[in-house]
Amino acid sequence: MSPSTILVTWDFTEVSEFALEHAVRIALMVNNSIQLIHILSKKHDETRVVQQLTLVAETCHEKYGILPGIIVKEGSIFTTISEVANNIQANMVIMGTHGLRGMQKLTGSWALKVIVGSNVPFVVVQAPPANNYLQKIIVPINFKSENKEKLPWIIYLAQYYRSSILIFKDGNSDERLSLKANQNILFLKKALDNKGVNYSVHANETKLSFADATIEFARKNGADLIAVMTTKNIGVKDYVVGASEQQIIANNFQIPVMCINPREELYKYGGFN
Repeated sequence: MSPSTILVTWDFTEVSEFALEHAVRIALMVNNSIQLIHILSKKHDETRVVQQLTLVAETCHEKYGILPGIIVKEGSIFTTISEVANNIQANMVIMGTHGLRGMQKLTGSWALKVIVGSNVPFVVVQAPPANNYLQKIIVPINFKSENKEKLPWIIYLAQYYRSSILIFKDGNSDERLSLKANQNILFLKKALDNKGVNYSVHANETKLSFADATIEFARKNGADLIAVMTTKNIGVKDYVVGASEQQIIANNFQIPVMCINPREELYKYGGFN
């Protein structure tokens, strides 16, 4: 397996189909391979699930001309998906979720618990890809230093998919926090200028929470993706109902969200100062 592999979570629901459609769109654009993963709760289901997943892969091949590999593994969705993604060095995981309708528990803290611990970004989707996929990517930036970790992925997305980057700054009234946010933006601007990335910077001038303002800004600008950092030090066992990224993941406009986990070693060894 190589870093040109997209891992797609599969639970035999409609949103899994949506996740696969997003993966196919990306894979065909940049010559990636796809692996489908299903997590078993009972070992004796393996033969039947392998047969079913093989049929899904064959159908994908007939429809799109790309044949996914399949991974069927016993474990927990909260740990095994991330472990496999890390082990196969996937470049991203695409996972379907049900938004605020239906399976609410899979939306909020459950979705974040699946994502936490992965070195690989998760793209969480609720609907099929739009026609003009990844033309506009929203990058919300606040005062937190881990915002800088979005940079490699912003550059990757912009260069591979020729995306326009819309940086959205938190309008914090605290002067010290606002200064930190501006420093983060200056860091990003310098790097993006060096790479020739097309971007613009916009400030939150609303009275909404930053999560709500980000969603509304994404809607108004017809965004194809929102790139967020997960909250630093969230653990798999934590109840993360209050995390702002949970709200963005479950946005009512069904905009895909890329979730990137902070890497503790960057702070431990001074990777981002």
